[in-house]
Amino acid sequence: MPWWDIGLLSRLKNLRGVVFQGVSSKKPEISVVNTDLFTPIHLPLIEHREDENKMQAVQLGSHTVRSHGVTLARTHMHDWVILMLLGLIVVILNVIHPFYRFVGKDMMTDLKYPLKTNTVPVWAVPMYAVALPIAIFVVVYFRRRDVYDLHHAILGLLFSVLITGVLTDAIKDAVGRPRPDFFWRCFPDGKDVYDEWGNVVCNGVKSVIKEGHKSFPRSFAGLGFLSLYLSGKIQVFDRKGHVAKLCIVIFPLLVASLVGISRVDDYWHHWQDVFAGGLLGLTVATFCYLQFFPPPYHAQGWGPYAYFQVLEESSSGTQVTSTVNASNVQVIDSRVGNQVDETSIHGCMGLTLARDSGSALEDLESGRR
Repeated sequence: MPWWDIGLLSRLKNLRGVVFQGVSSKKPEISVVNTDLFTPIHLPLIEHREDENKMQAVQLGSHTVRSHGVTLARTHMHDWVILMLLGLIVVILNVIHPFYRFVGKDMMTDLKYPLKTNTVPVWAVPMYAVALPIAIFVVVYFRRRDVYDLHHAILGLLFSVLITGVLTDAIKDAVGRPRPDFFWRCFPDGKDVYDEWGNVVCNGVKSVIKEGHKSFPRSFAGLGFLSLYLSGKIQVFDRKGHVAKLCIVIFPLLVASLVGISRVDDYWHHWQDVFAGGLLGLTVATFCYLQFFPPPYHAQGWGPYAYFQVLEESSSGTQVTSTVNASNVQVIDSRVGNQVDETSIHGCMGLTLARDSGSALEDLESGRR
C-alpha cells in the first residue's frame, strides 16, 4: 500500500471522529434548551388558577370585616374625619343661641298652643333614625358577607343624618322662628310683658326659651336613606309588579311622616316646618345614597359601586392572564418546534457525513485489499 494512501486514511479517520463528536455535542444543548423552555410553562397556569379563585371569592362575597374592614376604613379615612367634623358642627350649632326674632303681641295669637311633652321622646330619634337602619345593614351583611355594602351603607347613613343636621340646625339658628307653644315658654305664668318696641320680654327658663326659637325646619333623613337602601336591595323597580316590595319601602317613610305629624300635634312645629324639613332630608339622603349605590331602579341597584368595581377588576385581570398564557404557550410551541427541526437537520447532516465518510473508508480498504 502506498504511503499517500496511509495518510489519506488517517485524515479520513480524524474527520469521522470530528463529525461524530459534533453530533454528540449537540445533544446536551438540545436537552438544556428543552429544560429551559418547559420549566416556566407551569407558572402562568398556577397564576391563572389563582386569579380564577380570586374571581370566585369576589363572586361569593368573601370580603368580610375581618379581611378587608381595616383596609376599607383606611381608604375612606378622610370621609370619617369629615364625618367627625360634621358631628362637632352639629354640637356647636345646638350650643349657640338662635336669632331672637321679633315677636309682637299680635303674633301671639298663633303661638298660644299648650306646652306639651313630645309623644316621641328626643332620645328615641337616634334609635329609629340611626340604630334601626344600622341593625338592618348588619343583617344584610351577615347574609351577603360584603363589607363594602356594610361600610358604605353606614357611611352614607351617617353622612345623610349629619349633613341634614348641620343644615337644619344652621337654618333654625339663623331664622329663629318661634314654636307654636312659644307663649307658654316665654310666659310660664301666663302674664305677657312687652317692651317699648312691642317685643316680648320673657321671664321663663332660658333653655326653654332658647328651644322655643328653633321651629323651622324639622327633617328626617335617616329613614329616607333606609327606604332607598331597601328599595335597592329587594329590587322594587324590577318591572315584575310585586306591590308587596313597594309596601316595604314605603313603611320607613310612613314612620317618618307619623313622627313629623306627632311634632305638629305636640305643638312643637308648624306644619310648614315638617314639610320643608321632609323635602330637605329626602334630598340630602338621596344625594348621599347615590354617592355609594346605583339608583334603585338600576339593574345593579342591589349592590354598592365598590363591589362591582372589584368584580370588574378581578374579571379583567383574569382575562389578561388567560391571554398572556395562550400567547406564552404558542411561543413555547414554536420555539420547541424550531429546536426539533434544527436537531433533525443537524442529526441528518451528521449521519450523512458519517455515512459518506464510512463509505469512503470502505472503498479505500477494498482498494487496499
